[in-house]
Amino acid sequence: MENSTKIVFVLQGLDDAMSNKRTYFAVALLVYLFTILVNLTLMVTIILEKTLHEPMFVFLCSLCVNGIIGACTFYPKLLVDLSSDLRVTSYKACLSQMFFLYSYSFIEFTMLAVMAYDRYIAICKPLNYHSIITPRKVINLLIFTWMLSFCESFVVVGLVARLPLCGFNIDKIYCTAWAVIKLSCVDTTINNVYGTILSVFHFSQSVLIFISYINIVRASVRSQEGRNKFMQTCLPHLISLTNFTVSIIFDVMYARYGPTTRLLALRNFMSLEYLVVPPILNPLIYGLKMNQIRRRIFRICNKKVHVIK
Repeated sequence: MENSTKIVFVLQGLDDAMSNKRTYFAVALLVYLFTILVNLTLMVTIILEKTLHEPMFVFLCSLCVNGIIGACTFYPKLLVDLSSDLRVTSYKACLSQMFFLYSYSFIEFTMLAVMAYDRYIAICKPLNYHSIITPRKVINLLIFTWMLSFCESFVVVGLVARLPLCGFNIDKIYCTAWAVIKLSCVDTTINNVYGTILSVFHFSQSVLIFISYINIVRASVRSQEGRNKFMQTCLPHLISLTNFTVSIIFDVMYARYGPTTRLLALRNFMSLEYLVVPPILNPLIYGLKMNQIRRRIFRICNKKVHVIK
């Protein structure tokens, strides 16, 4: 696109919310700060407590880093739009937001799959856990998750950036590939095929995770220790996966096949859900359900109280 630096997109997702924009601004700011706080708290707790330097907690820490990336990509632009009468974004800013939001989504899916693999080995093959989930394998899984997701997002943005556009109104609160693709003047078959491949790949991860949980449940019910381990580590993971998968599926399907002129409030809510809820839900449910993390956080809080006194 020859004049891409001059292109400005108009974001129309907030059109119906501008009458209460001060209220939405205050709520968004509080949620943003709370999201950063709970994720940083869990990360610092895991880093400072040596007993938490185990694969499951390392993966959880990675999940928190990803949650912060997602929040920092989405909320600042939202707050700017809520504080202004013009809800616009430049072409480069749109592509940048698109890259990081897609990276966040892909990392979330793949990281949850890695955590499911870790729980499967821990519960179904406990005697072989440390020989299978080695520190080297943990590092390799983390590198694979992040590099694969960044590469997938880079291709998404690259395929979008090559398209000439015939319109500049985006009917969402933030930039997505499909919202920009719909504005294209040329054939977008390549984009559609690649998007379908990514959707099938990542949703198949969810299917494999749910299948693995069938085996995990079977192994867990055999002993009280297995049931306790399932409730503390697997249940929070299953809640995170279900919440994220359902919201992503709704957003993808509605963006492609849903009406653009009706149910705007519902569409906005579901398109925000996977960006707002998981970064808050993950550290809260893991922090509350896992005894090691909960005890450590309470210990830190008690020390601070004593220091203040």
